[in-house]
Amino acid sequence: MKKNLVVFDMDGVIMDVSASYRDVVRHTAELFFQPAQGAEKLPDPLFELADLAAVKQSGGLNNDWDLTYLVIKLLFSLADKPPIHASRGPWNRYHENIRRCDAAPMAAYLRSTDKPLVALLKQHSRLENEFLKSLHEGDVGSGNIIKQIFQEIYLGADLFRSTYNLDPAVYRGAGFILRERVLIDRHILAELSKTNVLAVATGRPKAEAEYPLKHFKLNQYFSLTMTLDDCLKEEKRILAEKGQTVSLSKPDPFMLNAIAKACRETFAHCYYIGDMPDDMLAAARSDAKYEGIGLLLSASDKVSLRREMIRAGADYIVDSFDALRQITL
Repeated sequence: MKKNLVVFDMDGVIMDVSASYRDVVRHTAELFFQPAQGAEKLPDPLFELADLAAVKQSGGLNNDWDLTYLVIKLLFSLADKPPIHASRGPWNRYHENIRRCDAAPMAAYLRSTDKPLVALLKQHSRLENEFLKSLHEGDVGSGNIIKQIFQEIYLGADLFRSTYNLDPAVYRGAGFILRERVLIDRHILAELSKTNVLAVATGRPKAEAEYPLKHFKLNQYFSLTMTLDDCLKEEKRILAEKGQTVSLSKPDPFMLNAIAKACRETFAHCYYIGDMPDDMLAAARSDAKYEGIGLLLSASDKVSLRREMIRAGADYIVDSFDALRQITL
């Protein structure tokens, strides 16, 4: 009897990231604007996580670093800002210019508008800013200020130092990664692993994917894990060999196709379980003909997410892992 291949997204499926990744996005924006004039008038919290979830649900974002960049761009559109100084060095450029901005109009908008991020996204979906763009280029330690603030908050001081061999610049508290909790019951994983081949396809970097799987002793259930590192490695190869710049992160099906190919066996069904429309798009576009299973468990707006995932090609929509068992067993 042929087995099924069941591939899981990680965030919002295996792991509850509402208090980690999602809140890191918000906290990064808070710290980014903290040096601005009038920052003390900004609301605390800066915006609701349900508002952020709606922006993420809109799709087209490779990871939460890009989501953070988008949020900061939207909020920066509200600030009163003098002409930007082209200071040398990204940190000097950031500090000198943010200190000259006035966050009071941003504070007034955030306090008076329902779902301000969604409202701003509708107004400024193609918004670009050269100053912010210059702070989102490169990597941690080489000019990407926004990503570095994010990683400092997510990893915490000790893990940040060991990962990047750098001292944190703005955040020295405990890492939000420690707030993550397992969503799926390990008994269900154990049951599924007996009759299916289980794998993970996540937009997390390898180290950040391996940490919770090992910490919560979940790695024993998964035969293979594909991460952002695998996408970047293949993107680099394509650029070197073909001169083409491509993005292989979701909704591209690269990880799903690579997992099916690496297993080297024929499956009765291939399933991909995700919590975002881009996950369903990746399944629908896959060569291995994955069936997309949209999980609503972590959604703040289940009605809207259900509609968007169906539009993206979901074959099934479930709101519990018990319902998932009925499909895959």
